[in-house]
Amino acid sequence: MTKVSPIFPGVARRRGVPSVLLPGLLSLLGLCGGGLLVQRVAHASVDTGGINPHPVTLRLPPDAPLSAVARLGKALFFDPMLSGSGQQSCASCHSPAFGYNPPNARVVQPGGMHMKQAGFRPPPSLAYLYRQQPFGIGPDTVDNDVPVNLDRLAASVRNDPRARKSAGTRPAGVAMVPQGGLFWDGRADSLQRQAIIPMLNPVEMANSDVASVARKLAQGRYRATFAQLFGPGIVDDPVQLVDEAMFAIGRFELEDRSFHRFTSKYDAWLEGRARLTPAEQRGLALFNDPHKGNCAACHLSQPSRDGLPPLFTDTQYEALGVPRNPAIPANRDPRFFDLGLCGPFRRDLASQVQYCGMFLTPTLRNVDRRRVFFHNGVYRTLRQVLDFYNLRAVAPQKIYPRGADGRVAIYDDLPRKYRANVDNADAPFDRHVGDPPPLSGRDIDDLIAFLHALDDGYAARPASPRTGTSAR
Repeated sequence: MTKVSPIFPGVARRRGVPSVLLPGLLSLLGLCGGGLLVQRVAHASVDTGGINPHPVTLRLPPDAPLSAVARLGKALFFDPMLSGSGQQSCASCHSPAFGYNPPNARVVQPGGMHMKQAGFRPPPSLAYLYRQQPFGIGPDTVDNDVPVNLDRLAASVRNDPRARKSAGTRPAGVAMVPQGGLFWDGRADSLQRQAIIPMLNPVEMANSDVASVARKLAQGRYRATFAQLFGPGIVDDPVQLVDEAMFAIGRFELEDRSFHRFTSKYDAWLEGRARLTPAEQRGLALFNDPHKGNCAACHLSQPSRDGLPPLFTDTQYEALGVPRNPAIPANRDPRFFDLGLCGPFRRDLASQVQYCGMFLTPTLRNVDRRRVFFHNGVYRTLRQVLDFYNLRAVAPQKIYPRGADGRVAIYDDLPRKYRANVDNADAPFDRHVGDPPPLSGRDIDDLIAFLHALDDGYAARPASPRTGTSAR
């Protein structure tokens, strides 16, 4: 079947590999399944000695040598030659040593022709996207040949009640919600599209147009490789040349296991190869407790029924009302607001005001390796993040600044007319000012301990043939 290029409309794809990748077809199971196991995980008792009483076998991505196309993509991913400045590669903002997050604590990264321009948002991680579906609204976001009018679809469900989210349970009905896609606002529908957008952004890699990128590829050391892989005429077709280059980068991000290693302590615990410490066990219970952290309502923590490991995101969008970050240069203009799904960077949902202020729920895997958090980088530590969740509803004066009138400026990074979009229904945001916070100081310590267990690189001992568990 001939597909239209996800990068350039009208350019036919020979391979017929749409959107993020073939494993994305499995995400219908991986992102929605596992309702039974979460109950087991949530109620894992602290008296089990840290061992998972219900070990599973995780179905991991294949670990095989990279294809020739992926090897080309790897070289392009790390090559600053593709930027206007000659100083910035994909890896500049997505370092493998930091879980494909930025390698520094800057709120926004420098870019532009002279590396003096500032971005608008902290770059999200490129890891654990191998099952990400294209952006869509509703329960079914499988790619098809008929383009969906998102604006019309969103308008048709505008008055539908918002789905309540509670860890360990599923919504009673089918929720027509925005989900999937790449970037904080989901405006890229594939890893290919994700790769080209920064290359053409004047505050990032700052190429003036597609032809500029094509000239770098045609004149560089990759010319012979492109001709060998895609035919000698490829270098004479700028649009197709760039299309294939971005496809190669996407294949690298898909095939290379460093993007989805699943080597955390939690993964080992799921398989019965590691023991959680008492603090980690308590943190896991709080993470899954719908009346406490309720974290697993959005950051799914259980494998699917057929063993796909959890991605710690439901890939949906939420308006959380985090405070405005004055460290973002664009925020110096009091009239500027980053509205996520309805602007300023994606335009197709601008009229769907029920989505203003909503941003993609990121994975929590390797969250330790981020240095700033949320779409605007307003927080720099996990403790600050958890304080926000714990105190926003019950003690907003500890979260938000005071305005010129002396009042607490709640939801100060969102225009007043969109503040009804902020989640006030799901725990822990369903409490009221003056109520006791749902989490104690020790609870927060325990949650952080558990989040540490989501970092890749844990070296567990092999499972015991008798007990199926590790001695650790």
